Amino acid sequence: MTEQTDAMTGQTDAQPTGAAEPQPTGAAEPQPLAPPVPPAPLAPAVPAVPAVPAIPPVPPVPPVPSVKKDRRVLRAVLRWSAVVVVFAAVGAASAYGIAAMERTDVPGLATASDGRWEYPEIVKPPLPSGRPGPLAEANKAGTHYADLRALLLPAPEGAKEDRTLRGEDGWLPAKTFVAEYAEKGDRDSVRQLLADNGLRHIAARGWTAQDGTRTRIYLLQFDTATVVDDLLSSELTDSNAPRYALRGAPEMSRDEKFPEATWVDGVDRAVFVETRPFGREQDRQAYLGASDTLAVVVQSGAGGAKAVPFQQTVTLQSQLLG
Repeated sequence: MTEQTDAMTGQTDAQPTGAAEPQPTGAAEPQPLAPPVPPAPLAPAVPAVPAVPAIPPVPPVPPVPSVKKDRRVLRAVLRWSAVVVVFAAVGAASAYGIAAMERTDVPGLATASDGRWEYPEIVKPPLPSGRPGPLAEANKAGTHYADLRALLLPAPEGAKEDRTLRGEDGWLPAKTFVAEYAEKGDRDSVRQLLADNGLRHIAARGWTAQDGTRTRIYLLQFDTATVVDDLLSSELTDSNAPRYALRGAPEMSRDEKFPEATWVDGVDRAVFVETRPFGREQDRQAYLGASDTLAVVVQSGAGGAKAVPFQQTVTLQSQLLG
């Protein structure tokens, strides 16, 4: 190994072959032990060769990895290969599990198969220049300065509009809204209640969806948010049911299954569902208190009003008002 290293580094103590060793000046010549040999004839003079620059040292060759290290590397490769195979198997199993499940069972993948309607993009209308929103601290009365008609939820795709709720220039007479209630005495009471509390106007929209569900939305605007709070909390509803029954829905109770996660900041709500046994249709109803505006949402479905589109409609309308 030493000879190999010296040869590779270029470092050696030997002189080039044929070169005469220098003798110290004035030193005596050694005596020959044998008769002198006649000198060989002189070779012709060789021209001087320029000096060759020294070759830089070659870095040492790294030692060859031991067999033990090679085995460690091999084991690591095999181990990671096994991990890749396991993950591939788990991924395939997960993909199969999702493919075997219903789409509505996968979080975040809810589709129309769960009864949802396809609504157009919901956009709040712009506020008049310099006017605050209904929840702004500077807006003490909680006034909706945006056009109330523009705050109505649009109909979902494929729905047929209820033209009876168009009104004149988009404003609905109070008698059309009051007609939702079943008894004449109730209709008279609600009409007087609205007048006593300074009803300003009503905007409404209705439609019949592709599945046959009928929807009516009424937005009733008053002077202040305080009026709406009183109407919602004590005049139109109590803790368990509406105070005035709708046409075709004599008995309603609070909808305990309405998801709390859909609550919208700044909007109070009281949600009810017609109790069994019901007639040809079942009704669902929501009262929403949003600053100076009271929203009333009613849905009627043959054989049973579906919960999901009702929750969707109430939540989207709340977001427009909040």
